[in-house]
Amino acid sequence: MPADHSQTLDLEKATQLCRLLADSTRLRLMHLLEHEELSVAELSTITQLAQPRVSTHLAKLKEANLVVDRREGVFVYYRITSRMGDSSLEALWNALRNSGSDPLVQQDLARAKKILSARRGDTWADTVAGDMERHYSPGRTWEATAHGLAHLLRPGKVLDVASGDGVLAELLAPWSDHITCLDLSEKVVEAARNRLKPFDNVLVEPGDMHDLPVDDQAFDTVLLMHALTYTKKPLLVLKEAARALKPGGTLLALTLQKHGHEKFVQPYDHANLGFTPDQLEKLVTRAGLFVFSCRVSAVERRTPNFAVLSISARKPES
Repeated sequence: MPADHSQTLDLEKATQLCRLLADSTRLRLMHLLEHEELSVAELSTITQLAQPRVSTHLAKLKEANLVVDRREGVFVYYRITSRMGDSSLEALWNALRNSGSDPLVQQDLARAKKILSARRGDTWADTVAGDMERHYSPGRTWEATAHGLAHLLRPGKVLDVASGDGVLAELLAPWSDHITCLDLSEKVVEAARNRLKPFDNVLVEPGDMHDLPVDDQAFDTVLLMHALTYTKKPLLVLKEAARALKPGGTLLALTLQKHGHEKFVQPYDHANLGFTPDQLEKLVTRAGLFVFSCRVSAVERRTPNFAVLSISARKPES
């Protein structure tokens, strides 16, 4: 029986195509050129690869009829072939499109957006519209914004529980009557004292959040900023916070929403895996406070995308 040479040729061609698209750089270029027509210089800037290397890969893709080029003045623009003319070639590329979710490909596409905006003459604001909070511009940082918004605050006499090295107290000190910072770690307390030396209305002391070394009804505001993930007895901590509040005083707390990433948080010495909004609201209510708001206030963009709960509550007047 004669050999089926057409099948042999198909296998050889498939092998060549697989070798061609097995290169990650060529796949990156394909994903970019599927979205937009780009020059070698633009592709080089986006991928942060040398222009000769980009040109070499483009030549191989063009030879395989995967991309085509177009000259406009002194520039040559490349784009993906609209009709590849080969069903096996098109099927292979369609299968590889799924790699578009790769972080490196997504980074390339984000850079390409900026390159195209620059080509069109868009302003900086145009290029980041809809995603502005993730992009830096001179003086426009979250730190600067927080210090600016602090002018709106009048927290009175503040107790900052599990205060860390004092970064929050540093922000609030100019607008507070007095701040008491408590933390269990002696090293952290010392670091906070050094940071907060310029403020004569701040006291930094060691203290256990389960047994606060403060008088009853002494504070207008109690802060529990990411303290609750460090306790196996959250109700006790919240009752101590409520005890320290004056009637009409406010509790503000941030903590992680319930999650399943135990191994991820082990290096941070967390004692629990967060709380559901319902769990947190019930705990604060049991501590004797009236809850105004309990909700997810932020979701981290980086994996594993921790969600942060914020809760505000007030101690009844009587």
